Amino acid sequence: MTKVLIVDDEKSIRLTLREMLRKNGYEAEMAEDVASALKKLDEQEFDVVMTDIVMPKVSGLELLKAIRERCRSVQILIMTGDPSVETASQALHHGANDYLIKPIVKEDLLKAVGHASEIKALSDQKKRLELENQLYQKNLERIIEQKTLDLQNTMESIISLLSTVVEVRDPYTAGHQRRVGNLSAAMARKMGLKEDTIKMLRIIGYIHDIGKIEVPAEILSKPGKLSEVEFMLIKNHCTTGYNMLNEVNLPKIIGETIYQHHERCDGSGYPRGLKDEEISTEAHILMVADVVEAMMSHRPYRPALGLAAALGEISSGRGVRYRNDIVTACESLFLEDHYEIEDTVYHTTFPVV
Repeated sequence: MTKVLIVDDEKSIRLTLREMLRKNGYEAEMAEDVASALKKLDEQEFDVVMTDIVMPKVSGLELLKAIRERCRSVQILIMTGDPSVETASQALHHGANDYLIKPIVKEDLLKAVGHASEIKALSDQKKRLELENQLYQKNLERIIEQKTLDLQNTMESIISLLSTVVEVRDPYTAGHQRRVGNLSAAMARKMGLKEDTIKMLRIIGYIHDIGKIEVPAEILSKPGKLSEVEFMLIKNHCTTGYNMLNEVNLPKIIGETIYQHHERCDGSGYPRGLKDEEISTEAHILMVADVVEAMMSHRPYRPALGLAAALGEISSGRGVRYRNDIVTACESLFLEDHYEIEDTVYHTTFPVV
């Protein structure tokens, strides 16, 4: 039921209007001045306020302004015995929705209040829908956050599993992928790359040798020099890794970077002989990290060569096999920042690509 507040300093008018409204299905209350009207508005909610303009002490226009400071949705009808353009203009300027001319005719009253009631109902409905939409959005955000977390956990589990599979078959290089992933991330951060790129490089490094799952274990752990056929099988791990990851719902950059991590700037790498800009920045970083970590670590066919030898290799290949800025970042990381190769597994959120 629409609730109306009638504000007028003349009691007879208040009573007459209240009676008209109540007989036509409205709930109506009265106030004799602005102060008592504001008090009622503080205590109750009204859909429509009808106020006279000329009243003792404080005018109806002041009441109008006070109501609008509190609420924009209450419908306000001005009652006036002076139906001038100026009066109407002032009322509308201060936020009135309509005005009635005294003496008020019943039909005009019911028409104006009915129209105001409909507008207020529509305004209330709009507010409810907006609130429902806000609640829906918040609930949807919570669902998306949970689904994203579940996906992150699944992706992390897949990465961990893939990394472990390689290490089980090639125990002599256990930890190599983690160390390369961590070094790649550190180099990317040194170069000022975006956080998503840093996270992605760490993940790619953790599984960059996944293709070795297809290489016979005896070749992976062979202490002597590999034959040409055996070396060809080893070289094929880039293509195998790429093909495997293309079958999994992972970002394409992962498989492509693994495919490219043995390429070289001058085209002397494998498996496709890519050059310079044909190779992604991620792959350029990963190839340098892979070379440095491999030379610093023990292998079945040789002992660890150390940091100096590893940096010597990338320095001698600067601008030829390896991209100049990436070599510089790697050298700075070790020589200035005193970076130490680390075997830690970092659990990181999966970047959005």
